[in-house]
Amino acid sequence: MQQQNIDIEALKKDEDFLANLKQIEEEMYTQKSINKGYMLLGTKMAIEASEDEINEIFTFIVNTAFDVLAENLIQHKGFSITDPEELATARAIYEHGIQRYSENDKKGAKEIFLVLHHTIEDDDLKDAMMIHACAVMAGHSFDDFIEKLVDTSGIDESNPTAFFIQDFVQPKDILLQMFAKFVKLGKSDLEVLKKDKTS
Repeated sequence: MQQQNIDIEALKKDEDFLANLKQIEEEMYTQKSINKGYMLLGTKMAIEASEDEINEIFTFIVNTAFDVLAENLIQHKGFSITDPEELATARAIYEHGIQRYSENDKKGAKEIFLVLHHTIEDDDLKDAMMIHACAVMAGHSFDDFIEKLVDTSGIDESNPTAFFIQDFVQPKDILLQMFAKFVKLGKSDLEVLKKDKTS
């Protein structure tokens, strides 16, 4: 993809651009739109907005995503990856899980990856989330996970799900067999959500 040179300083003074940003921000809050939050976050980062502005948007994204997740779990509703808003919500939860993993909060990371396995309506991503959870349960550090299990060579940046790690050095079904005892433990942890669904 060819990079275009953008005059950041000119954009910061462009009234139409700033009005458009303001509109996206208002819509983000009024519609509680995580997708618009990501649009705004990307633009604010590109124009090198203040750390406070970026943190405020990021906090909105994470808090709103977990509110939606809580509501979805109560209603037994999943995340459709074909719906931009639902995909953005799953992305926010996933990125929070990755952050937890990278900070060595293995319990928090495992729970997030298992919940995503349970709620994402896509078989490949479900399997990828289970592999994440199994790697945590097997004691892999985050660095170990990235260096030994993840294949970063084939990432297709045009794929809307590219921000989820889903390519591994082994096929997913092989990894899930290798992690069989942890898959069993993970599914056991998820039984509570399934029981609630049938009651």
